[in-house]
Amino acid sequence: MPEQVGPTVKKHVDQQDAIETYHGVCQTNRLLEAQLQAQSLEHEEEEVEHFKAQVETLKEEMDKQQQTSCQTLLLSPEAQVEFGVQQEISWLTNENLDFKELLEKLEKNEKKLKKQLKIYMKKVQDIEAAQALAQSDRRHHELTRQVPVQRKEKDFQGMLEYHKEDKLSSFGTW
Repeated sequence: MPEQVGPTVKKHVDQQDAIETYHGVCQTNRLLEAQLQAQSLEHEEEEVEHFKAQVETLKEEMDKQQQTSCQTLLLSPEAQVEFGVQQEISWLTNENLDFKELLEKLEKNEKKLKKQLKIYMKKVQDIEAAQALAQSDRRHHELTRQVPVQRKEKDFQGMLEYHKEDKLSSFGTW
């Protein structure tokens, strides 16, 4: 059958190629699905670990607050007020420290921006000076290009000069 070359052999080979290609695509799809599932599982495990850490931190905070509440209930009313004031002072101190850090960051950023502004202002001044110099050079060049034309001043008393002999021949023809 390989000796016979015609549309039936070519059609058979083309169908065989298509089937092999289809199987290759299916296998590739299976590999990609497996990789996707592995990545998804890995991502889910990372999220679970992150959430477990958050839950653990929140549990510790809650335990501290419960212990504080229990201790507060055992105190006398005056001691409870004192403890509440101490807690409020502690909270305000922590908040003030946070604000102080933020203020320091903002001041640092402000200094950085002021430095950049000075640099840019200097660049603008340099550019303006260069433009002014170029403009004055152009004006100077234009002034030097305009060469003044000097004329000799003459007093004209009439249109023509003539000799007395020519007077009759010039005016006599009229």
